[in-house]
Amino acid sequence: MQITTQFQNIPNIRQLGGYRMTDGRTIKQNKLWRGGFLKDATKDDIRLFQSFHLRHIFDFRSEGEVNRRPDCHIEGADNLWLPTLDMVTDQKVEQFPPEAYNNLPEFLMTVAFTEKGKRMAREMYPSMVTNEYTQLQYSVFIMNVISAEEGACYWHCSEGKDRTGLGAAFLLAALGADRELIIEDFGRSNIFFGAKVEATKQRIATLGAGEEEMKVIQAFIGVSVENFINALDLIDTQYGGMTEYLHNQLLISDDDMELLRDKYLE
Repeated sequence: MQITTQFQNIPNIRQLGGYRMTDGRTIKQNKLWRGGFLKDATKDDIRLFQSFHLRHIFDFRSEGEVNRRPDCHIEGADNLWLPTLDMVTDQKVEQFPPEAYNNLPEFLMTVAFTEKGKRMAREMYPSMVTNEYTQLQYSVFIMNVISAEEGACYWHCSEGKDRTGLGAAFLLAALGADRELIIEDFGRSNIFFGAKVEATKQRIATLGAGEEEMKVIQAFIGVSVENFINALDLIDTQYGGMTEYLHNQLLISDDDMELLRDKYLE
């Protein structure tokens, strides 16, 4: 059973501690944390992190997101910027305009009815797992978790659900989690965002939204477990499975995984 600790002002934060791997070992408590941006962390939040000896923060956001909501400073922890969305190359991951995120529910009232919005919802996770730039960033993330000094690691994007969720999925796979647990952890973001998702769905229903429009709301306000499973299926069919993906796309060797497991499992 995963044990959670109450933070005051960090969105969607939780740890991986307590998850049981396929070899029977469990992830150590208070070592691996995932969540949202840290700009509004309270003094008590910071003290709580320091009580876990937080040493490394991995920030998956874009440059614009970092500039709008810079992380607070946490004494004793370094911050590594690893923007996981490819915004430049021919493989770039398609995104909404930055201003859309100032009031995403309002923006989705219109875009959910468009073919572009529906396509972006479906393709968000698959486009990330196949993007070579994104793969490299997650590779650097996992290798830094492996080499981290004694203490805790925290990785985040803005809301701690999509980019953060993929990072957690790859890390859990490298630690030896089964597919069911990886999907379960990814879907837990819907607990935090559930009320906001339902409120937005109720609003868009008054505009005549159907099932496909509701899926867009789910994907962008919460997480789409259906789309995430499609991305895992794509890893299976295109790359030969998660283990091969870790080896060949994220460049994580068997020895690397052994070091990771020895460090974070008990």
